[in-house]
Amino acid sequence: MTDANSTTTTTTPAFRLDTRWLDLRFRNVTLTAREWLAPDYVRVRLSGPELEGFDSPGADDHMRLFFPGGPVASVEELRASPSREYTPLAWGADWLDVEFAVHGDEGVAAPWAAKADLGSRIGVGGPRGSMILTGSPDGWFLAGDETAIPAIKRFAASAPADASVRVVVEVRSASGEVEFDAPIDVEWLHRGDAPSGTALIAFLEGLGVEDRPGDAPFVFIAAEQGVVKPGRALLKRWGVDTGHAVVKGYWKRGEAEYHAPH
Repeated sequence: MTDANSTTTTTTPAFRLDTRWLDLRFRNVTLTAREWLAPDYVRVRLSGPELEGFDSPGADDHMRLFFPGGPVASVEELRASPSREYTPLAWGADWLDVEFAVHGDEGVAAPWAAKADLGSRIGVGGPRGSMILTGSPDGWFLAGDETAIPAIKRFAASAPADASVRVVVEVRSASGEVEFDAPIDVEWLHRGDAPSGTALIAFLEGLGVEDRPGDAPFVFIAAEQGVVKPGRALLKRWGVDTGHAVVKGYWKRGEAEYHAPH
């Protein structure tokens, strides 16, 4: 019998993760719609003809959004505006949907998503590159906080209908739970007033070998930077090679300019 806290033997997975570099373009877009999915979680639609040809083939892609403080007179001025990275959720020939976790009025991105007037202009840069999952994992483990919900939604939607998919998301409370389009059950962790990541880290540390979904699953874990160490420890317990998983800090407490690794 294998102890729940021991390291399992690594099984060669039936999938791979490849990097594909994309043509990096800068686009002018306009805020055309806003939909609150929870009291602190909002989806916005960005529109404009420059979105023609936009593509994001990887569920964990990052694009950079540029938020000017007011009207701008040139593309150069727009590109010089404060910027933050976000995951594209969905897009079409002339529109792009992005979701934002909104907690207070700190920073530039969340207040803009919550309060900017329809018709406001911002810039979109990228994605620069994509991580492409090719093949069929025999299990999926997707976990994160609010900032990872768009990526988790995209990964979950790409999993086959008969796949074993486990999704775990940390939010502040039940009011922060949002709908997923994919037909999956989401395990919601409520951290209450504790720091972000507290509930998710405790959950990850409590998982043993018997909780691994499949022999060679795809694992995606993204949240505040503090999740990385326990996330990597979980990979070791499960015998999952780091080259067949994504464990990253999407943001870092106290660092507004922190960039998630690509």
